[in-house]
Amino acid sequence: MIEKRSRFSLAAATVLLCALVLGGWLGGCGGGDGSNGTDEGGSGKPKYLNMGTSKFGTFQQIGNSLCEVLNKNVGENNWKAQGKGTSGSQENIRLVDKGENELGLSNSAISYHAINGTGGWEKKYKIRTVVTIAPLVAMFVTKSDSGIKAMKDLKGKRVICGPNGAGFDMFIEPLLTAHGLKFSDFDKLNANFGDSVTQLGDGGADAAFLGGASPSPNIRLASDLGILLIPFEEEARKELVKDYPFFSEITVKAGTYPDLKKDYLGLNVGTMHLITSAAQDDEFVYQITRTLWENRAKISHPAAKKFINEENAARFTGTEFHPGAIRFYKEIGIWPEAADTDQQNNETPGTDDQSGNADESQ
Repeated sequence: MIEKRSRFSLAAATVLLCALVLGGWLGGCGGGDGSNGTDEGGSGKPKYLNMGTSKFGTFQQIGNSLCEVLNKNVGENNWKAQGKGTSGSQENIRLVDKGENELGLSNSAISYHAINGTGGWEKKYKIRTVVTIAPLVAMFVTKSDSGIKAMKDLKGKRVICGPNGAGFDMFIEPLLTAHGLKFSDFDKLNANFGDSVTQLGDGGADAAFLGGASPSPNIRLASDLGILLIPFEEEARKELVKDYPFFSEITVKAGTYPDLKKDYLGLNVGTMHLITSAAQDDEFVYQITRTLWENRAKISHPAAKKFINEENAARFTGTEFHPGAIRFYKEIGIWPEAADTDQQNNETPGTDDQSGNADESQ
């Protein structure tokens, strides 16, 4: 009898132990909430993290380099980042706002108008900044023999103002206004940067709004035509920096282009930044921010590698930062003391004399 009871007790204990182990295993695998980058079903499979970039140009290159860093430094986050080719800032903002993309690249000038419901946006978009990346530098360029020497000389001319639908009007219009101009003062044309250079060369346009990495390959290409970077009036430049948080002063050094004999006092017309939805999970954004910061030296694109730094990463450019990003920047001690006030007042701290990138797919 004693032997039978012992066998029964041993068998029961074995069943109980198996049940506990199985139950614990199932409990550990089930009930996932999507945190740390896992899928909502809790299967342990990677959560696909979509980042809106562009179909060409610097946005695409930088976006892909950021995704590469996120994927190679997953840690416990278990995400799979992938760049999504789009038409640029405007589409990226809409996709983030709708929750179809977790992240997106945008020009801060276009983001500024989006959050305020101005510049043609139909509502106020609830987006937030994750990290400030690279200044986007652009200016009006003309052939040196065109007779155009100043911004006022654009009146009555054929002027290319970027690709159609790219959103350039949102920063070109205030730039023109500061110089006493409006779009109706000239024949406004649209073309991408490459076609703009072609039209300058064959006489199809008198001036074009161009930019790019410093030195910009597009402006270098135009340099073969013999060009002039049309100067901004200093008073207008100061006014724009004062009135808009996305404008900042920038200097293109003499010799950057063959025809540039002295420093060009230009403008950062809207910094590239990484955005997310205001409703995005704080811990998720914290982990994204931390991963990009801690692995910034591994970013393959030189502009992103250069400008994700102590002075620039948490720099306010008109769109509030996400609380998850703020938490990380405060932890590492680079959150600017005046940043909270700047975000409340929509004012930008100081100016920026760094050289950087502009992109036609903004």
